[in-house]
Amino acid sequence: MTIPPMLDTASAVEQLNAGRVIAYPTEAVYGLGCDPRNESAVRNLLALKGRHETAGLVLIASGFAQLEAWVADVDQALVDKAMQTWPGPVTWLFPRAAGVPDFVAGKHDTVAVRITAHGPSRDLCTAFGSALISTSANPTNAPPARSAADVRKYFTYGLAGILAGELGDGQKPSEIRDLVSGKIIRQG
Repeated sequence: MTIPPMLDTASAVEQLNAGRVIAYPTEAVYGLGCDPRNESAVRNLLALKGRHETAGLVLIASGFAQLEAWVADVDQALVDKAMQTWPGPVTWLFPRAAGVPDFVAGKHDTVAVRITAHGPSRDLCTAFGSALISTSANPTNAPPARSAADVRKYFTYGLAGILAGELGDGQKPSEIRDLVSGKIIRQG
């Protein structure tokens, strides 16, 4: 058993660049993250969480430029609709760009994306220079981790560390909406 260490932003970026999985505070709960371009890292994250690949994962970013490679071209009015809620705790299902791997988008023709307003998460994406996988830091069907101690309880191996920082003031995981239909998939 190993205890995941606390990381500063620079150390967290080093771990992400090395293809490792980290935990970090988000708007409401701790998230598990890794480089979405690194298949091995994403598969390790899925195994840690006990999540099936077909479910798909959320990508967070500090700005829309970090998401452009992941989303298909859509009407600017649709992008504007999402931007009215960003940065913030709303995840949008955008049509998936060609080449987005199934290990990120799952069996869906959409990809879940969010521009975060939460300082530690935003700063991590900015320092990493890319979008990150963001899924709640808990085994599938367990309550989300709301503290570094919870993360350590759930993950005694396989986690490179935990980004130091506070959770946002959200009480629930992010709302999920479909961009094209506007349908709310998960209440926030």
